[in-house]
Amino acid sequence: MNQPARTLGAILYEGFELLDLYGPLEMFGSLGPARLRIVTVAQAPGAIASVQGPKTLAEHGFDDAPPLDLILLPGGIGTVPQLGNAAMLEFLRTRAPRAQVTMSVCSGSAILAKAGLLDGRRATSNKMFFELATAQSEKVDWIEKARWVEDGPFVTSSGVSAGTDMALSVIEKLWGPELAQIVSDMTEYERQTDPTRDP
Repeated sequence: MNQPARTLGAILYEGFELLDLYGPLEMFGSLGPARLRIVTVAQAPGAIASVQGPKTLAEHGFDDAPPLDLILLPGGIGTVPQLGNAAMLEFLRTRAPRAQVTMSVCSGSAILAKAGLLDGRRATSNKMFFELATAQSEKVDWIEKARWVEDGPFVTSSGVSAGTDMALSVIEKLWGPELAQIVSDMTEYERQTDPTRDP
């Protein structure tokens, strides 16, 4: 393994959707620290409550977050206040252009769209939040029927469990199909490999 470990930043905010975050992190975390280091980032360090209740510790604030090769932005009910959070939007505007891949799950794409990062690109979101997402920018080519959508360095997924399939697709792209299959098998996860399959 010649390549140095990449760093993934999981972005937290109050009211994030638990599986949006931990489904992908289960897959990415299974790669091991030699391939990928995972850090948690919020506006300020500390315990951040999910919409379901359990809290996750943000190790870093926006001001002291390390360089990020990958960004993972979950959705959830807490998305709505973040659309007006200038600190969140500016952090994403600053960091996403420097990252190799920026991912969102569910309504996380609404935040990316509000930040102007998806303009001129294809993207998707949770069907329950689709109108919220599309209202953030008319410059995005919103794809309603998709489990996930990849456009350049941005990968956006539909709701909740779809983020896990998106994560495996990113693993396949960056580390190869064999490792993606090993992770899927190891976690006993029945993977969807077709991004357009959205029953």
